[in-house]
Parts: sequence; structure tokens; C-alpha cells
Amino acid sequence: MANVVVVGSQWGDEGKGKIVDWLSEQADVVVRFQGGHNAGHTLVIDGVTYKLSLLPSGVVRGAKLSVIGNGVVLDPQALVDEITRIGAQGVDVSPARLRVAENVALILPLHRELDAIRENAAAIGTKIGTTKRGIGPAYEDKVGRRAIRLVDLAHPASLDGKIERLLTHHNALRRGLGIEPVDGAALRAELLALAPQVLPYMDRTWALLDDARRRGDKILYEGAQGALLDVDHGTYPFVTSSNTVAAQAATGSGLGPNAIDYVLGITKAYTTRVGEGPFPTELDDEIGRRIGERGREFGTVTGRPRRCGWFDAVLVRQTVRTSGITGIALTKLDVLDGLETIDVCTGYRLDGETIDYFPAGQDAQAKVEPVYETIEGWSASTAGARSWVDLPAEAVKYVRRIEELIGCPVALLSTSPERADTILVHNPFEA
Repeated sequence: MANVVVVGSQWGDEGKGKIVDWLSEQADVVVRFQGGHNAGHTLVIDGVTYKLSLLPSGVVRGAKLSVIGNGVVLDPQALVDEITRIGAQGVDVSPARLRVAENVALILPLHRELDAIRENAAAIGTKIGTTKRGIGPAYEDKVGRRAIRLVDLAHPASLDGKIERLLTHHNALRRGLGIEPVDGAALRAELLALAPQVLPYMDRTWALLDDARRRGDKILYEGAQGALLDVDHGTYPFVTSSNTVAAQAATGSGLGPNAIDYVLGITKAYTTRVGEGPFPTELDDEIGRRIGERGREFGTVTGRPRRCGWFDAVLVRQTVRTSGITGIALTKLDVLDGLETIDVCTGYRLDGETIDYFPAGQDAQAKVEPVYETIEGWSASTAGARSWVDLPAEAVKYVRRIEELIGCPVALLSTSPERADTILVHNPFEA
């Protein structure tokens, strides 16, 4: 019996929501360990669509415990709004089913405002492509040791000093940007108004999760963004503001590394990216548009169209190593149905040389050119396939070639957004 970490192996939007939901049926606890409400997960269950941004995907499962870990930055108003919205769909998100780390750092209105100001003011070519939801500034305050944390809302008497410390930094910054300073009394009143709605969910989640692990409960750790957006290992500076690789599952939930047994990397059969930054295999042509339309490639949170391109084995192979991925869940194979040929990036050319890794330098990342291998496509449909025998021989060859190129086996194969349309090769919880 294994505890499983699910990470995106590309730039996010790989279909983690469906896979987490599929796995959560076997799990006892589902944990979000990083990010904020800037990433969206879409679940389709019995024809009903659920869109989640902050809540763990396990909330749609009746008897599961969902946990928001300390590695997340939490917008308390966004949490209340999402609980209300999902509750209107008949999902019970009571404190008995959702627990939030007491030491989670909060996203405040001033973070959202600063995020938007920076992004809107950035020159072309330097925009990060943030969702303007305050994620980055909130992490900055956490690292700067001036964040307001959830537990602080339970102690109003000491809140004034914490707000004063925070605003000493932010109001100086705002004056430099030529915008009005934040009124500390108004911020305090807003936080204390939200406190009764969010404090019932607060817990010492590190202890709760350790107890669950010692009991032998199966824990599923769910990341938000893909590993290529990791602040250390991603396409810096076009990354998110937290670590998204699998090792963060332990740190972001308050457990040791021995709490992780299996890492499942969610991987699209092609590549997409939202926002700015390098994308070596991007297709700005009819095939790219076809992939985007067939794959419904629009951001769950932002609605922005995703950039689409061929599968990049170099990037995924690198992610397999930096996240210690044990097996992959290959998603959206059906989007490639009907293509006569399919290209796969097997290496890069940089300054006249062929390399087998993605360089760390921003200039080099912008210059690399993909080296492609062309693979025969298939005309028959793979949509809804639930066993290997349902797949065209050419589709099976494509999957096997991806396994060879990335050095990692396929554990699950997804052929539609529906949870049941999944081919199981081996069960991560039984690995």
C-alpha cells in the first residue's frame, strides 16, 4: 500500500483533476500541498462538471477527508466563495470533511492589487503571465516573514502588530508606485469579518496527516501547477512562486520524505502552456489550432486559450528526474486522433550543437530549436477506450515510444474527460 503524489510533468493543465478524482476513490485523505487559487482543476463525474481552484479534488468524494496544507497560500474570501459555489452543486464541504493548516499564509486584497499592477506595467517580453490573484506577492511576504497566517485570525489582540509590520513594507512600496496606502483598520475589519467563516476549518494538519499515515490510511497528495513552473526547476522567471515538484508534497503538508511512496506524473500526449515563457515545440499553425480546439484548451481559472504544440520528450524526461516520477498518467490521447503523422521532440539544437536537456539560462531557453522524430498517426478513434485492445496499433506504438523517450512507464492512460474512460496499467496505490 502506497501514499501517492500527483504532479503535472509539463506546464500544468495536464488533466490532474480527473486523475486525482479517479485515484481519490481509493484514498482516505487528499491533500493540496502548494499553490493557491490560480490553478484550476475540472472534474467530470456522471456528466456533471465541477471546477475547483483551491479545494482538493477529493471534496467531490463523499467520505474522504480533504486537507489544504501549509505549502498553499490561501485567499480566505476565495475559499468561502468556492465552498459556497461547490455546495450549490450538492457537495458537502463542511469542517468535518475539509481541514486547513493553521500555519497557511493568507492572500490579502493588497496582494491581488500589487500582482495586477506589476503584470499590467510589465513591458512586452517581460510579462510573467500571472493570473493576477496575488499568489506571488503572498509568497514574497511569507518568505519575508511578515505574512498574516490563518492562525493569526484566531488571536485578534495580536493582529494589530502583525498588520502594522506587513503595512510598513507594503505602504512604502505603494507610495513608490504612486498608489494609496492600505488602511490598517479596514484590513483588520475585513479579516475579522471572514474569521468566523474560515476558522472552523483550521487544524494542526501536520499532526492529523501523521496520524493518518501511522494508521495506514492512503494519502493522495495533489499539486496545483506543473513541474515546469517550479520556481527552482522550471522555465525561470516564467514560473509560479512556489516549488511544484514532488518533493514539495512533504514540505507543503508538514510530513517527512518517508511519507511519499509513489510519484505519478500527469502528462499530456502533446504539450500546452498558458501565459508567457519559452515553448520549443509550440505550433502556431493549423495543427496547433486543431489540437487546441479538439482538446478544449482554455484555462479553467482564466479562460485564456492555451498555447499548443507537439510532445516534448526532453522536458518530460527532465521532469521525471527532478520529481522522481515512478509512472505517468498519459492524458488526452484522443485529441491526436486523425492526424496522419505526429512529431515528437527528442532533443534540441543550441548554437549548432545537439543537447538532450533544457538549459537553465533564459537566453538559451529562448534559442533552442526542437529536433523531431516523426511517428505514424492513426485514423481510428481512441476516445472512450478502456483497454489496450480498444486502441489502434499505431496509438499503442506512440505510447510505447513516449515511454522509451522519457524513461518512465505509463501507469494510467486517459482517453476522455470522463473518469471511467481510463486504461489501468498498474495501480499506484498498490505499487
